[in-house]
Amino acid sequence: MDSHGEMGMLGENFDLGMIGRIRDDGYESRSGSDNLEGASGDDQDAGDDQPPRKKKYHRHTPNQIQELEGLELSKRLGLETKQVKFWFQNRRTQMKTQLERHENIILRQENDKLRAENNMMKDAVASPMCNQCGGPAIPGQISFEEHQLRIENARLKDELNRICTLANKFLGRPLSSLAAPIPLPSLTSELELAVGRNGMGGLNVVGAALPMGLELGDGISTTAPMIPMMKPTMGMNVMGNEFPFERSMLIDLALVAMDELIKMAQVDGPLWIKSNGGKETLNYEEYMRTFPPCIGPKPSSYVSEATRDSSVVIINSLALVETLMDANRWTEMFPCLVARASTIEMISTGIGGTRNGALQVMNAELQVLSPLVPLCSLKFLRFCKQHADGVWAVVDVSIDINREATNANSYLHSRRLPSGCLVQDMPDGYSKVTWVEHSEYDDSGVHQMFRSFLSCGMGFGAQRWLATLQRQCECLATLMSPSIPSEDQLAMSPSGKRSMLKLAQRMVDNFCAGVTASTVRKWDKLCVGNVGEDVRVMTRKSMDDPGEPPGIILSAATSVWIPVSQKRLFEFLRDERFRSDWDILSNGGPMHEMVHVTKGQRHGNHVSLLRASTIRANDSSMLILQETWSDASGSMVVYAPVDTASINVVMHGGDSAYVALLPSGFAILPDGSSQPNNCNGPSAVKGEAGDGEGGGGCLLSVGFQILVNSLPTAKLTVESVETVNNLISCTIQKIKAALHVSSA
Repeated sequence: MDSHGEMGMLGENFDLGMIGRIRDDGYESRSGSDNLEGASGDDQDAGDDQPPRKKKYHRHTPNQIQELEGLELSKRLGLETKQVKFWFQNRRTQMKTQLERHENIILRQENDKLRAENNMMKDAVASPMCNQCGGPAIPGQISFEEHQLRIENARLKDELNRICTLANKFLGRPLSSLAAPIPLPSLTSELELAVGRNGMGGLNVVGAALPMGLELGDGISTTAPMIPMMKPTMGMNVMGNEFPFERSMLIDLALVAMDELIKMAQVDGPLWIKSNGGKETLNYEEYMRTFPPCIGPKPSSYVSEATRDSSVVIINSLALVETLMDANRWTEMFPCLVARASTIEMISTGIGGTRNGALQVMNAELQVLSPLVPLCSLKFLRFCKQHADGVWAVVDVSIDINREATNANSYLHSRRLPSGCLVQDMPDGYSKVTWVEHSEYDDSGVHQMFRSFLSCGMGFGAQRWLATLQRQCECLATLMSPSIPSEDQLAMSPSGKRSMLKLAQRMVDNFCAGVTASTVRKWDKLCVGNVGEDVRVMTRKSMDDPGEPPGIILSAATSVWIPVSQKRLFEFLRDERFRSDWDILSNGGPMHEMVHVTKGQRHGNHVSLLRASTIRANDSSMLILQETWSDASGSMVVYAPVDTASINVVMHGGDSAYVALLPSGFAILPDGSSQPNNCNGPSAVKGEAGDGEGGGGCLLSVGFQILVNSLPTAKLTVESVETVNNLISCTIQKIKAALHVSSA
């Protein structure tokens, strides 16, 4: 139609306000006075989706008809009446279409906006962020290394805020435009889960940064950093999901413990006091001024023990770190000190395939070789960090300090404050090891004979850890050295030596378990009226263990003080020429050494195979396997009868696990009488004096394990208990008589 151009022009000048007026007026283009009001094309289309409306009639007034006819539009434009009518209908339809299109565009924009906001809210709920450090709010979703960086970042922000506050106070103006105080996050936000956040659950990381080098400047800062407090439920569920802050708390505690260990290992006076003998003890007044208690205040019934020692050891730092971070290797390296150990949880395995940053939760039983000292059962964090090239540190700190053990009377109630070692590589595969031991324990369960021994740090102190480490490393170096001449009267291959040493190690471990009653073996304690209170008698049944004879095994152990030096008593007990003076297995004569395997440079550290010079006809197949060693922490002589056929298999490199043996022997410990800080041992007993070799005396622990009946179903008799009790008493009396010591 010719009118299409006009319709396009009308569309360009479209007025939205007109649409509303058209709807309100109910405008129709029909000119008839009584025609039925029809529906336009758009109304008909809309009617497909809506219920049909009831049609209505619209009658124009005569005046309206006269005015409409007076316009004579069709005559002026040269159009027919129908053309004018349809033009108005089409114009109305076009205006309504444009209006709907415009409304659709607005609705789509609002829909897209709502959808974007919805997605943002979903992302915020799925990945909550910490307002202070800017990282993920759930510690388990980030790595341990990233968490340390987040903590350090939060600490630096807090320190910047503090400095700026001081600057504003003393300078009277802001330090810089970048030093505006950082607002603390709201504690009511459900998305803030306290990663490095102050004031939530006792977490505060101020001062938790680790020193990157070995130098500490002018000394330790007198400003004590705030440190994390342990929850009472820490021992109940360390790594469970019930307490979402536990992992973060353990990390913070490890960082604080590492910082304390480094300072205690490097700083000398006034923190540490040296005695005339060169031993170091902790100045507790200075310690309390320097370090706040990281695991709470000391219980009133506990006593403190803190020692430090350093030495050069033939092991490099990486090898020592790997040994300490592996529970089995750690137990093997300290066989008479660590009864058993296990790793409960690995929080971090380290950075880049190394042990740097490794953090784990461990259990351990530490022992003193005497039935008069309870086992020390600990649950602790072990954290390893590399501070420089060839410089490593490993720290332990107790986390289960409120745990009530099921066998409370058999354990030493104790807790381990930050303790461990700092290792620095030296030439030729050596390293300098500085060891720090700091613990608190209840000594009420310790026999009076051993209290000064423990208070001097000789039971679980740094000297014993380092002495054991030195001895074991010398043993490994000696066995691997091809220049060591063979002292064996019977030639043995390297595999045979390894089998012999493995068998001897099992023998020593079983002896220690029998003396200290560790949970390595399940023992039943016996209470017999005619047995002294200082003698521990236990029993168990051996049925399926190929390393023991089947039947009922009885163990008895006790400790006594002997007024002779540790060295003299050790040399006497290990000398096969004097064996008949105290050992009933010698058949009244000296022993003959058949095999000798050296285990270190120190005289007397070896494994040997002995045979009695006078052998009875029915005992021709019996030999004695024996291990002896001595160091600054003590001495040991352990032996066990073995079958000749079985030991021959071992000496040719066979499996030593099938050799049945029951160990007996002696542990010789210094009594502490020559130690500093009034560590007076029992050597001042009237009528008894030392032998002049180093002064004082020594503590002798005696232990026997015997097979009282080869039938596991048999019952233990009182006569068997009396027999083993008499055996211990008789042996001690014979030793004192041979050394010309009064038995009063």
